[in-house]
Amino acid sequence: MAELRPRRSNLAVPGSNPRFLEKAKGLPADQVFLDLEDACAPLAKPGARKNIVAALNEGGWEGKIRAVRVNGWTTEWTYRDVLEVVDGAGAELDCIVLPKVADAGEVRALDLLLGQVERANGLEVGRIGIEAQIEDARGLLDVNAIASASPRVETLVFGPADFMASLNMKTLAVGTLHPDYPGDPFHHVLMTILVAARAAGVQAIDGPFLQVRDVDGFRAVARRSAVLGFDGKWVLHPDQIDAANEVYAPSQEDYDHAELILDAYDWSTSAAGGTKGSAMLGDEMIDEASRKMALVIAGKGRAAGLARTRSFTPPGA
Repeated sequence: MAELRPRRSNLAVPGSNPRFLEKAKGLPADQVFLDLEDACAPLAKPGARKNIVAALNEGGWEGKIRAVRVNGWTTEWTYRDVLEVVDGAGAELDCIVLPKVADAGEVRALDLLLGQVERANGLEVGRIGIEAQIEDARGLLDVNAIASASPRVETLVFGPADFMASLNMKTLAVGTLHPDYPGDPFHHVLMTILVAARAAGVQAIDGPFLQVRDVDGFRAVARRSAVLGFDGKWVLHPDQIDAANEVYAPSQEDYDHAELILDAYDWSTSAAGGTKGSAMLGDEMIDEASRKMALVIAGKGRAAGLARTRSFTPPGA
C-alpha cells in the first residue's frame, strides 16, 4: 500500500447541496467526503450523484483527499452510487466511504464492484481506496477482519450515533461524555478500532461531534482520541476544521523534540557517535524504542507541514 495521506480533518458535505460542494473546495480540510448517505434524503439521492460527479470533474480540490460516502449494502442504492460516481468521475476520486460495515464480506463486495467498474472505464484497478465505517456492535466484533479485508482499505472510521443506537445507549448526546458515566463510555470502542487499524497498517478516524457551534467542546473530545493515536476526526462544520487540524498534529515543541531524538539516535549509533545503542539527549536517555516513538510524531508533523525550529549538535562539536 502507498503511504497513507494526512486526514486530520475529514469534512462532510451533502451531495444534494451544490452550494456546499462548491464552498468545500476552498476550505482547509485534509479530506472532503461528499455524502450520498445520511446527509441526503432518499428522493434527493439520484440528483446528489449527478452533483457529486459534476463537482469532482470541475476540479478545484487541490491538496485534499476526495472521497464519496455511498449508501450501505442493506439499502437499494449502493451499487448505483458506485456505478454512477466511478463511471462519471472515477479519475477524480480517491476513496469510497462505506457506512455501516457489519462484516468483512461487505468490504470485499465493494472491492470486487470497484474493480469491475475501474476495468470498464480504463482506470487503474485498485487505486480507489475504501474507508470502512464501524457503526454497530457487529462491526466492532468483526473489526479486525474488516481492517484487512482488502488492500484498498485506508481507514477505519467510528460512527458514534448509529453505534449508540445499536447498543441502546440511554443518551442523545453524540460524540461526548455523559455525566452519569464516570469515564469515557467510548474508550473501549475507540481502542478496539485503533488496535485493529494499526495491526492492519491503516488509519483510524474518530467520528463527528454534533454540537457544531461548540468548538471548545469539539477540541476537548478530539483531544481524547488524538492522545490515543487517532489520525483525525470527522468535521461537520467549517468552524471545526482548524481545531481538528491543530489537535491531530503534534505541537511545535513535540515535533522539534521528535526530530532531535531521531538525529541524536542516528548519530549515537554511527561510527562517529561510538556505535552506541543508547545515548543521552540532554537529561533524557534515548534508544531504539525512543526512535520508534519519535518517528510517529515526526511523521505527523511533517505531514502537517511543520518546519523545524531547532537543530541537533553532536556532543563536543
